[in-house]
Amino acid sequence: MNFASNDKIQTMKIHFLLINLLFLTVLATAQVEKSSELYKSIKAKDSLLFNLGFNKCDMNQFENLVSESFKFYHDKAGIVKSKSEFISNIKSSVCNIEYKAIRKLDSTKTEIYPLHNNTVLYGAIQNGVHSFYSLEENSKEYLTSIAKFTHVWILENGKWKLSKGLSYDHKDFDKPINQELLFKDKDETEKWLKQKNIPALGIGYIEDGKIKQINVFGELEKGRKAPKNTIWNVASLTKPIVTLITLKLVSNGNWSLDEPIYHYWIDPDVKNDDRYKTLTTRHILSHQTGFSNWRWFDKESENKLTFHFNPGTNYQYSGEGYEYLKKALENKFKISLEKLADSLIFKPLKMKDTRFYWNKKMDESRFAKWHTAGGELYDTYKNNNVSAADDLLTTIEDYTKFILYIINGAELSESLQKEMSEEQVRINSSKYWGLGFWIDENINKNGDITLVHGGDDIGVHTIAFMLPKTKQGLIIFTNSDNGTEAFQEVLLKYLEENGQGIIEVEMK
Repeated sequence: MNFASNDKIQTMKIHFLLINLLFLTVLATAQVEKSSELYKSIKAKDSLLFNLGFNKCDMNQFENLVSESFKFYHDKAGIVKSKSEFISNIKSSVCNIEYKAIRKLDSTKTEIYPLHNNTVLYGAIQNGVHSFYSLEENSKEYLTSIAKFTHVWILENGKWKLSKGLSYDHKDFDKPINQELLFKDKDETEKWLKQKNIPALGIGYIEDGKIKQINVFGELEKGRKAPKNTIWNVASLTKPIVTLITLKLVSNGNWSLDEPIYHYWIDPDVKNDDRYKTLTTRHILSHQTGFSNWRWFDKESENKLTFHFNPGTNYQYSGEGYEYLKKALENKFKISLEKLADSLIFKPLKMKDTRFYWNKKMDESRFAKWHTAGGELYDTYKNNNVSAADDLLTTIEDYTKFILYIINGAELSESLQKEMSEEQVRINSSKYWGLGFWIDENINKNGDITLVHGGDDIGVHTIAFMLPKTKQGLIIFTNSDNGTEAFQEVLLKYLEENGQGIIEVEMK
């Protein structure tokens, strides 16, 4: 409730001050025992007022039990100044809504204090905690709020009347999500997204080597619904595309995992360091180059590309490694990475909405804009150069086709398919890098593995999972700094026990 003037605010402060003074006086007197007649009387009036009046919309109870001098103070809705206004509000906000509102008293926290004029009882203070529930048709009731309350009961001509009411310290609760409908029903899923403060969510699910579901929920930005063909920036999920380009060239006999890459490219920053002669494609795909993620973050090396360890001897995630590989591939084949991707992946898989950069064909009206954790928009970065490591633009449908292709072998040799998931370098006791993906080990009692890759930038969190044994795949795209908060529930919903195993490995 918005207050129109400072006079109203001041009036409310005075009312609360007077009632607080009353409380101080009352608290000097001990509360009555639950077995006392006063406690039973006030509890009975409370039951009539709420169990019959509020819960069953019996307005006679309010007419009979509320004093003509009644006032009500709510910490969020403001002041109700009269009995008639109070009853009118109950009729409109409780009895004329699509669901049934239910109030429940916490008997364990109810306290009754007598009010005396010398030795004559004239009233009572009821302090307590009550909870409010909603009951919709064909569903279970659910908690909507909990609040503390204080009621001042006065004896008027020998009858108990509610004279003053205060409701405060409200704690509101979101409506529980129907788990059966989550990620199937658009309304239920978008309600869940609002609770998570994630504007949009894309899900691709593969089962038994076939695409089972492609869905997009939420908004591109506030007020603009995200279509099924929403275009996402998927950050480092660019790297698996380049990985597969490279592995297909290897499988065809046109490239080698273990040939030193300096035959095709030497970065000027490392030309005076002989370690460049030992760098191979295997090192790049398994992040053993010795390079930092990006040279411009490497202040220790004055923002120059540097070997921080000998290639092949340690693990360090590196986008620079993939850019190095891009240069080598382009130099050998005299063709751009973009054209290699088109011929080997995008066109054969009909990934018509996938590209490395913003060009004239890019439909900005379908782009999932980036959001902060608080829901504010980031500026849209429109990259106009091909990166082998970042900023791929794609749809959930296109990328799910790509992951499906890998799950079904990607027309690679059997030995190379096997080598993708073999340990190249250890990350920790439960995880290692294969070729182009990290591998979560022992996700279930059978000791199965999952191939994983993620993509994370400001306002972007994306991830892809592949389970070779069951031929399952799960792709999750989000456009928010809060995006990772969606991952756990999506994993559990689709991959169930295997999803739980993946979560446990990822948390180690």
